[in-house]
Amino acid sequence: MKLAILTDIHANREAFEAVLADAALRGTERIIILGDLVGYGPDPAWCVEMAGRLVAEGALCIRGNHDNAAIGGAEAMGGLARRAIDWTKPRLTEAHRAFLSGLEMVASFDDVLCVHASVNEPAAWNYVTSDTKATGSFRSCQARLIFCGHVHVPLLASCDMAGMVREQTFRMATPIPLIRSRRWLAVVGAVGQPRDGVAQAGYALLDLAANELEFRRVPYDMGPTVQKIRAAGLPEELALRLLRGR
Repeated sequence: MKLAILTDIHANREAFEAVLADAALRGTERIIILGDLVGYGPDPAWCVEMAGRLVAEGALCIRGNHDNAAIGGAEAMGGLARRAIDWTKPRLTEAHRAFLSGLEMVASFDDVLCVHASVNEPAAWNYVTSDTKATGSFRSCQARLIFCGHVHVPLLASCDMAGMVREQTFRMATPIPLIRSRRWLAVVGAVGQPRDGVAQAGYALLDLAANELEFRRVPYDMGPTVQKIRAAGLPEELALRLLRGR
């Protein structure tokens, strides 16, 4: 089975559509969404509704910190994030809020665990930005494969049988063998607002049969997204972030 692992959609309809199209071309059989459907971008209602349709078709979706803030959670946020959430809240219906409220913060199946931030403290929304920061997640569960979002920058770490955690190098669009003598943690990147300097949508493909992971980037026309951000009166910096990829 091939799984498409998406995270940090951030109300970016065009990026979301591009990733779903790319995943379909590659024979994806199930969609996994690691949270942050809303925040920053101009299409929160559409993205929540699309996620709802995907879940109805068998997708797995968990809650991110921006989703939590949009339904009233007292999240610590920077100025841009808070302004975007304040703009987002009145644009969500009761049905949208009910969907977000129903999302779990952690989900697992087989030997896979999915969380938006870190496994050890999911509701603290800690950033997994290095092998050192990944150690707590490995120690807090027994899953062989852990998938995270939140950071907006892809990262891969492994934990060997002695408990040594190391960051692993990888190349985009190149399948990575997930050696079974190790456990693995992947921070997938971001669909809707990458921060690694690449102005493209990001996601990952997990091939369970081949036991391989592939980080992917998908170019898309971000012009309409930028125009909608500006037309909505959202901060100009949010448009510039998309254009810069950071």
